[in-house]
Amino acid sequence: MELLNYTIQDEKGRLDKVLTEVFSQFSRSQIQGWLKDGRVTVNEEVTRANYKVKHGDKIEISRPEPRVIEAVAQDIPLEVIYEDDEVMVINKPQGMVVHPSAGHPDGTLVNALMNHSDKLSTINDVIRPGIVHRIDKDTSGLLMVAKNDEAHLFLADQLKERKALRKYVALVHGVIPHDKGTITAPIGRSKDNRQKQAVVKDGKLAVTHFEVLERFSEFTLVECQLETGRTHQIRVHMNYIEFPIAGDPLYGPRKTLQGNGQFLHAKTLGFEHPKTHEVMTFSSDLPEVFNKTLEDLRNNVAFS
Repeated sequence: MELLNYTIQDEKGRLDKVLTEVFSQFSRSQIQGWLKDGRVTVNEEVTRANYKVKHGDKIEISRPEPRVIEAVAQDIPLEVIYEDDEVMVINKPQGMVVHPSAGHPDGTLVNALMNHSDKLSTINDVIRPGIVHRIDKDTSGLLMVAKNDEAHLFLADQLKERKALRKYVALVHGVIPHDKGTITAPIGRSKDNRQKQAVVKDGKLAVTHFEVLERFSEFTLVECQLETGRTHQIRVHMNYIEFPIAGDPLYGPRKTLQGNGQFLHAKTLGFEHPKTHEVMTFSSDLPEVFNKTLEDLRNNVAFS
C-alpha cells in the first residue's frame, strides 16, 4: 500500500473533482473507487466524494498495490493480412481491445497474437508484446505487429518520423462543403473529462488530412490520413471542426447511427519493411455494418 498526501491550497469544489485534478496521473474512476472503498481521508476522517474542500484540509489516500496483469495466449480468431519473420499486418475487428488492461484483462488482440506466434517483440513490456501502435477498441482495421525488437524499433521510427502511411475511412455527421482539407490543432487530455482528449493550447502537435469520398443528405464519407498519431486524433479533430464521427459514444452526438461503435476504419497501412526495405502497402474492406449503413444512406433509408 502507498500513502499519498496533499494539503488543499487554492482548490475549490467537490473532493472527487479536486483529487482528479491534483492527482492527474490517476483516472477519475480510480479515485472514485478509492473514495467508495474508504481509502481517502480528510483531516484523518473518511470523507464522501461530494465533500467541499477547504483551504488547509489535509488529504491522505491509501493507494492499493496495483494488480499485476499477465497476458496469456488465448485461442481467439485472428485475421492475418500479411506475415513473415519480421512483421505481421492484422485486420482488427470492432470491439476488440488491443492489449490487456485492468478493465480488459483478456480477450484482447495480444492474447490472440500470443496464441498465433511465440515470436513477438518485447520492447513494450509483457502485456504489449509485438504492439507497435494501437487503434481504439471500437475502431476496426489494420495495424502492424513486430516479431522481434529490431523490427519494432524500425517500424516505431517510421511512425515517429511520419513516414508510415495510415489512411482511415470515416462516416461523419453533417455535409462537409469542401472536397478536402487539413486540420492542424494540438491535442491533449481534456480538462473537463479525463476519459477524453481535446484540442488544447498546451497539447501535442496533431495533423489530420481529409478528403470527401461521398456526400449524403445528413452525413459525409471521408478519407482521413494521419500525419501524426495522437490518441483519438481523428475522432477529436473531426469533432473539433463540427463534423463528429457517426456512432462515436465519446465525441459524437447522442442521436446517431447505430453500429458497433464509431464508423471509423483503418483501411490503408503502408511502411518500409525492416529487412528488405521494400515499401509495402495493405488495404482492408470496410466491416459489414459499415457497408450496410452506407447502402441504406444511398437508398435514403430512414434512421430512427
